[in-house]
Amino acid sequence: MRIGVVGAGAIGGFLAAALARAGAHVSVVARGAHLEAIAREGLRVTSDLGDFNAQVEAADDVRRLGEVDVLLLTFKAHQWPGVRSQLARFAATDVSVVTLQNGLPFWYVREPPLQSVDPGGAIGRLFDDDRIVGAVVHVSGTILAPGVVKQSGGLRYVLGAPGGGDSDRVKNLARLFRSAGLAPEIDRNIRATVWLKLVNNAGLNPASVLYRMTIKPMLADSGVRAHVHELMTEAMCVGEAMGVVSGVAVDERIAYAARLADVKTSMLQDYEHGRSLELEPILGAVIELGERHGVAVPRLREAYRRLSRVPSASLR
Repeated sequence: MRIGVVGAGAIGGFLAAALARAGAHVSVVARGAHLEAIAREGLRVTSDLGDFNAQVEAADDVRRLGEVDVLLLTFKAHQWPGVRSQLARFAATDVSVVTLQNGLPFWYVREPPLQSVDPGGAIGRLFDDDRIVGAVVHVSGTILAPGVVKQSGGLRYVLGAPGGGDSDRVKNLARLFRSAGLAPEIDRNIRATVWLKLVNNAGLNPASVLYRMTIKPMLADSGVRAHVHELMTEAMCVGEAMGVVSGVAVDERIAYAARLADVKTSMLQDYEHGRSLELEPILGAVIELGERHGVAVPRLREAYRRLSRVPSASLR
């Protein structure tokens, strides 16, 4: 099977390497020194699968990849404007499109499309639900150096069809992941699982930047934990108003996050490297849907406002 990984960062780089090691034909899209290192030496990985090297094809543009059967979208969702035109060449093909990104994916709300996620519905027009595999990533990672990826936090990937149930595309991808030593799960209600991951992202990611903390010390501090609770509660209330989740205790989700290995959120990693933050697919989407469904989200709005000023203004 031919796999294209669009965004060979920590998550995408690890997936690309694991699949290539298992015998799949893998090509990746990367940039700068990271791309140069991958093209020269392949991907070097430290992970729950062990330490290994994997050779993959690499390019700086999706249009330079060859034909592929599966596209793994692992770039940050707020980077869609720079990638959409590159992916247009696949619109008329039968490629499976897998969204492995934080925040709300473009397929989640189509009519009317969310301006925070898919302005004017331009992404949605490329790929209908029948082409898509929704995914939730329960894995952490970081780039240690160009071409060098460290993965941790387990090997769990939750996969599902946007409309519910499963599909041949979902089952085929699960088999592919399993062959690479990963731990895929097929979820017949991926919409609920995506929203619950979004609830965690809406609380943990903004707070990690606002307080400059990794997850364990953040949740060990009673004041910061209370702020995270407020953010997550607002996001949960929006999901309940939409009818996608119900009866989920925020306290239990926070307690679960506090028991996991201490990690630095992707938003904090982006902040520390001076990169743009994934505000729209995480905070902007929840705020926009709160407006549609009549749910007040003042704490999320405040976090969005403060983080929108990064890095030009102090957050304190």
